[in-house]
Amino acid sequence: MRILIADDEALIRMGLRTMLEDRGHKVVGAAAEGASALHMARTEKPDVILLDIKMPGMDGLEAARRIMQERPTPIVMLTAFSQRELVNQARAACVFGYLVKPVKEELLDATLALAVTRFKEWQKLQKEMRDLEKSLAARQVVEKAKFWLMEKQGLTEQQAFNKIHRTSRARRVTMQQVAQEILDGAHKK
Repeated sequence: MRILIADDEALIRMGLRTMLEDRGHKVVGAAAEGASALHMARTEKPDVILLDIKMPGMDGLEAARRIMQERPTPIVMLTAFSQRELVNQARAACVFGYLVKPVKEELLDATLALAVTRFKEWQKLQKEMRDLEKSLAARQVVEKAKFWLMEKQGLTEQQAFNKIHRTSRARRVTMQQVAQEILDGAHKK
């Protein structure tokens, strides 16, 4: 995997780089603070990002939030054991895993794999949510057009639906397009 490391401690960055490269991963960047990590996430497009929670300037939590807004990427937070409350904040920032410092080499691959798996599940859920939102919007337009046809043309609900459906099939366009045209025409009158 192509991995970006962000930690304000040079020894941690070097140690992680060595562990990752020994395991066959490629470290595409190493940042000492959040703003640099954000910039490198944009330019290097890593597969996974390891972010320390506490860094000077922009901390890891803010960097994680911004990365997830701009270019969603699996993020693993690095934390000291005493930072439990920050781990909860990391979950809210869409972080997909965390490692306690000092990082144990035997946990590294499993944590990275889990973060990537969780990220893929998250992406799938995001797509399903967008699809459902589109479907709901289409249904609402069709419902409004049906209501307009029922009110203005005296059709039953089934007749209004059938009219939209038949037009949709005949013209090979979506029912939402037909319904929107009906509503647009209604507003012009």
